[in-house]
Amino acid sequence: QVQLVESGGGLVQAGGSLRLSCAASGGTFSSYAMGWFRQAPGKEREFVAAISWGGGSTYYADSVKGRFTISRNNAKNTVYLQMNSLKPEDTAVYYCAAGPPIAANSGEYNYWGQGTQVTVSS
Repeated sequence: QVQLVESGGGLVQAGGSLRLSCAASGGTFSSYAMGWFRQAPGKEREFVAAISWGGGSTYYADSVKGRFTISRNNAKNTVYLQMNSLKPEDTAVYYCAAGPPIAANSGEYNYWGQGTQVTVSS
């Protein structure tokens, strides 16, 4: 059983940056692909970014490509999401997830964190 805890969310002005972290425990972190998803009020959860178990492959939603960077440190059991040039439409609760394949489909992931709020003001 893998436990995931996100941190790093907060309030930032448009154009600013935040770095989210997701710390994993209770499993073999390096064997899982990791993903970030987000859910805005009244909207469905959507894919943001994913990274393979070794970090060699990454995958981004078109809406964040060029602005967000996913990375991981297997020695620290942590995955990161560096978010630059933030826009008000990036406002959402951000979740990290762990699963066997690198995927954009939330159904592929087995374990989820509790989420961290990101609010971007205009």
